[in-house]
Amino acid sequence: MKKLFAATLIVLIALMVQQQSANACTNFLVTKGASVRGSTMITYSADSHVLYGELYYWPARDWPQGSMLDVYEWDTFRYMGKIKQVPHTYSVVGNMNEHQLAIGETTYGGIESLVDTSGIIDYGSLIYITLQRARTAREAIRVMSDLVSEYGYASSGESFSISDPNEVWIYEIIGKGPGKKGAVWVARLIPDGYVSAHANQARIQTFPLATGKKNSIAITSKDLSRIFDPVVECVYAWDVAEVARANKLYTGTDQDFSFSDTYNPISFSGARFCDIRVWAFFRSVSNDMDHYLNYVSGHDLTKRMPLWVKPNRKISNYDLMNFMRDHLEGTPFDMRKDFGAGPFGSPYRWRPLEWSVSGEANAPQYCNERATSTQQTGFVFVAESRNWLPDPIGGIFWFGVDDASTTVFNPIYCGILEVPECFKVGNGDMLTYSPTSGFWLFNLVANMCYSRYDMMSADAIKLQKSLETKFLAETAEADEAAKKLYTDNVWKAREYLTDYSLKSAQNTFDQWKKLSEYLLVKYIDGNIKREKDGQFERSPVSYPVMPMQPGYSDSWKKMVILDTGTKLLVPAGTEH
Repeated sequence: MKKLFAATLIVLIALMVQQQSANACTNFLVTKGASVRGSTMITYSADSHVLYGELYYWPARDWPQGSMLDVYEWDTFRYMGKIKQVPHTYSVVGNMNEHQLAIGETTYGGIESLVDTSGIIDYGSLIYITLQRARTAREAIRVMSDLVSEYGYASSGESFSISDPNEVWIYEIIGKGPGKKGAVWVARLIPDGYVSAHANQARIQTFPLATGKKNSIAITSKDLSRIFDPVVECVYAWDVAEVARANKLYTGTDQDFSFSDTYNPISFSGARFCDIRVWAFFRSVSNDMDHYLNYVSGHDLTKRMPLWVKPNRKISNYDLMNFMRDHLEGTPFDMRKDFGAGPFGSPYRWRPLEWSVSGEANAPQYCNERATSTQQTGFVFVAESRNWLPDPIGGIFWFGVDDASTTVFNPIYCGILEVPECFKVGNGDMLTYSPTSGFWLFNLVANMCYSRYDMMSADAIKLQKSLETKFLAETAEADEAAKKLYTDNVWKAREYLTDYSLKSAQNTFDQWKKLSEYLLVKYIDGNIKREKDGQFERSPVSYPVMPMQPGYSDSWKKMVILDTGTKLLVPAGTEH
């Protein structure tokens, strides 16, 4: 009984940490035919109140026969157990490996009773172990299936984005319950020319079923050897519906089985806090999303959004960076437009998401919006894979730390051999400040911007745009230079790309450090220093000229009057 209680307690603690660190993420998926340059792209915002933003790195390595790998849970670093090591592992930087394979995730949780308390492979380990063992998206699906089948799946429900230079897949998984090894899952290929997204709500509903025919577009996990057949566009665990029936979650036919509706039934929070991020992305590239307004508001849960949409224009890597900065601007949910935005139009609200007025009997519940760009972000990326270039050159992992809105996406080539110091693992942590850490520097600037968001964020975004525009131009030149080196010596090319990636990241750090100093000087004590020709204005005797003091907006003033009545009223006729 004590062992059972201890095991249950461990799982509950792990789930709580997982919910805090992962149940707030966003992935956008773009296929070749939907992108400007014919690249595949996926994004990931690792939103978390406890996740430190750093750039993971594993070098490629050969392993002696019989080697074992210790598995530690990604969120808690809790030891999970040992698994067999493979003879060779690929190098991985962040969430992309040297073969341009990239994997992102969002946690949807789902049915809690299906978590396997004895599993070894948690969702984070599943990502990073797979990246070290697979070269393509299809190979990744097979590796992930094999890992959870052999060692058990230790996390709650997850949605994964998996991309290689040619294909983009969405893969959704959940366990079978305590002590039941394996998992149930479905993986679907995003049709070329389309985009998809997920943000903590399972998205795959009904899916094609395997027929056993050679030209079938769907296969089950019993036939995974066929996953490399290009006609296969859907793969699923053979018992995905049977597990649901055994747990009294579903009683219908296989044809009507919906993965999402069974394992993660839609709720107000699933629509308003999760799918609203998908809707905001789809709305930016499609003209047909306004009729889902009642759904994402949480008021009508009957009209689910499609798994993918065809965009009305081609999408660039820079587009994706900016889609990750969305605060629901220009929608009915725009957080800059209500009293909660404060006097300076802040699109941020501190947690909790749901709230009520204390002390009121039967107080109604209210909510804050949950936009794509959010303050408690560990790191964010756009993974871009390009099939017309050699792998070490073709993959660019555009990486930033902290909130996407006020971060810079830095070009990190997938073939690099070293990680920039400002992003290196161990350079500070969530409880330890480091003056050379990118995460702490970007948080410093972001927290400064919160105090006067309308003006200070504009200064940060100006530098952000300048740096990213520069990087987009430079990477075209870096591609060509690396290609010439690659022809004669692969390692020379990788050393060149390493040097470029390190210098780019350091340049960002140095420029952002100057920005932090500039913001302090310009906005100190609520004053705003005047500028001319890029310099702060001085009087003839070298003192600063009188700073601007623009005050508050009329809408804010009216709310203050409403709240204070006549307390602040200056009597008529009084000299002042």
